[in-house]
Amino acid sequence: MASETTGVGGLATRYATALFELARDQGALDKVAADLASVKTMVDSSPDLRRLVRSPVIGRAEQGKAMDALLERAQVTDLTRRFVGVIAANRRLFSLESIIAAFRQQLAKSRGELTAVVSTAQPLNDAQKAALDAALRRAVGVKVAVETKVEPALMGGMVVRIGSRMFDSSLRSKLQRLQLAMKGTG
Repeated sequence: MASETTGVGGLATRYATALFELARDQGALDKVAADLASVKTMVDSSPDLRRLVRSPVIGRAEQGKAMDALLERAQVTDLTRRFVGVIAANRRLFSLESIIAAFRQQLAKSRGELTAVVSTAQPLNDAQKAALDAALRRAVGVKVAVETKVEPALMGGMVVRIGSRMFDSSLRSKLQRLQLAMKGTG
């Protein structure tokens, strides 16, 4: 569970590199990336699946069987299913989200893209995503792979992280700055 808090660490990078190389050799980078995006969406949207992935109490065999059945139903590629099976067998399923993030970083780097993590209070529709993509491309000058997250605590606006840069135009931050300004004048 320690690597869960460290983000994309050594363990996640090693597994992601192995998957990236296998997918590249098989010409399946785009399909594996799509599979991993689906897996991430499933984990993010299901508290039960998150519990299965992160629980140290559930045995590796049970985790492996459950993930295999889920991935078979989701019709992911055989490579992705076998890879998640290896992760489950090695008791590393808790780092699946970090592995997915590391894979996406490697894929973006290989394509000459930057990765932007955009947090919003509500999900973006297709038109908003397209406008955001175009604005980020103009601002940065290269293609940007956008990963979106929904964080209702932002209340409105968005937070954009590109590498070490962060742009925060969320309502939550504006209210915090206003509160600090009011405390300073009192």
